[in-house]
Amino acid sequence: MKTRNKKSRNLVALALAQFALVAPGWAQDADLAQQLSNPVAALISVPFQINYNQGYVDGEGSQNVLNIQPVIPFSINPDWNVISRTIVPLIEQNGVVPGAGQQEGVGGVVQSFFFSPKAPTANGLIWGAGPVITTPALTDGLGSEQWGLGVTAVGLKVMGPLTVGALANHVWTVTDNDTNGQSSNTFLQPFISYTTPTATSFSLNTEASYNWVTEDWSVPINATVSQLVNFGGYPVQLTGGVRYWAEAPEGGPEDWGARVVMTYLFPKG
Repeated sequence: MKTRNKKSRNLVALALAQFALVAPGWAQDADLAQQLSNPVAALISVPFQINYNQGYVDGEGSQNVLNIQPVIPFSINPDWNVISRTIVPLIEQNGVVPGAGQQEGVGGVVQSFFFSPKAPTANGLIWGAGPVITTPALTDGLGSEQWGLGVTAVGLKVMGPLTVGALANHVWTVTDNDTNGQSSNTFLQPFISYTTPTATSFSLNTEASYNWVTEDWSVPINATVSQLVNFGGYPVQLTGGVRYWAEAPEGGPEDWGARVVMTYLFPKG
């Protein structure tokens, strides 16, 4: 009996020792995972985000969008960063545009620049603001035919494992070559994320947009779970989840969709 108890104590001690070795790595991974919840973190990342939407037009149309979203920070002085955020959508859809059938190609690119202080404010607020530019769809029929220009801003607060914030922008068209006329669009993305010590993140957000010309809302709600893993010594975050269309223009997506993301991280050092 004494021998068995001694072996049990040794196993517990070994387990605790192994945990002590692994825990710092977990803490580092959890910090990286939480930084990904911050749109203006000084961290190079390249997400490949796939969104599936359905229910267009007569309920039969569907769409797959692969958003390539590189995020690159630049230090401009000891106190400020500029964060470049780019969205390049690769679109495959069928029955989304009446009479168009199957369509494939590249939609309009969204390029944002956030001027962001390197240190939070006295009350812990992290923020950034700057210009946003949108291009015409690079493939005809897969988006606006015009250039757009506007402003964007983000604010968030980190409270332990919880990150809460919102990102917004407003874009006006600045050219006049779209058969659909001018547009004025507001985008609102409130978000909340909880990251565990094992680098698992649970996130909820909306990506609402309002077209002031047509007076239409588009409101998908996204719920996702992410896990930071290491592939060959390189950190990668894997994300999966569902989306629900709470509101959409007539003929737009309906009901449930899905989101899958693979994010490559390039931390400094």
